[in-house]
Amino acid sequence: MEAARELQAADGAQVDAIPVDLSSYDGVEELYEQICARGRPVDAIAINAGVGVGGEFAGETSLEDEIRLIHLNVESTVHLAKRVLPDMVARHTGRVLFTSSVAGIMPTPLEAVYGASKAFVLEFSASLHHELKGSGVSVTALMPGPTDTDFFRRAGLEDTKVAEKAKQNDPADVARMGFEALMSGDERIVAGNLEVKAQGVAARFVPEGAKAAMHQAMAEKKTKRDGE
Repeated sequence: MEAARELQAADGAQVDAIPVDLSSYDGVEELYEQICARGRPVDAIAINAGVGVGGEFAGETSLEDEIRLIHLNVESTVHLAKRVLPDMVARHTGRVLFTSSVAGIMPTPLEAVYGASKAFVLEFSASLHHELKGSGVSVTALMPGPTDTDFFRRAGLEDTKVAEKAKQNDPADVARMGFEALMSGDERIVAGNLEVKAQGVAARFVPEGAKAAMHQAMAEKKTKRDGE
């Protein structure tokens, strides 16, 4: 609601805030119904709702939190795309931006379900990008590195190296990179500073075991590393 007010005040644009729970089937349906009620076609959409869960899968995280993550990061992404894409294809125009993550191209110990969800989004986006070539509809995957948002506090990852890295990446810069890639019709964009971009390139050549070890070191809590 606050973001909607700020945008409207800054640009004078009409901004409608629709509070729904996208982790539920009914929430996604309500959002789509509200979109249709406006009577305007969807020219572009950013499907980016997501959460993280940090900790050891077998001993620290809760099943309830991880199932909710899957509902939001995976199911709602497919559900909303299934609603908006047929209309775009019928009109031969439209743009879709899915938010994946650089976490989607590596094993993610201590964020096992989150990383898997972002790998799903990345492959789903790539598949649709190729399916829809020539249709007038473009599909782009945004792959941010650690970004300075509230994500790490909500995921229980504040006390980690990756949370420190996040402070080096401005969300406004990441959003700009995503928008530019969307408007260019790119298949994917690794968004962040030079270190993040280098990580995206290197991930294609680094062995899976090495990537897993690097991620675990970044996601491990400092108190645990220090033996406290």
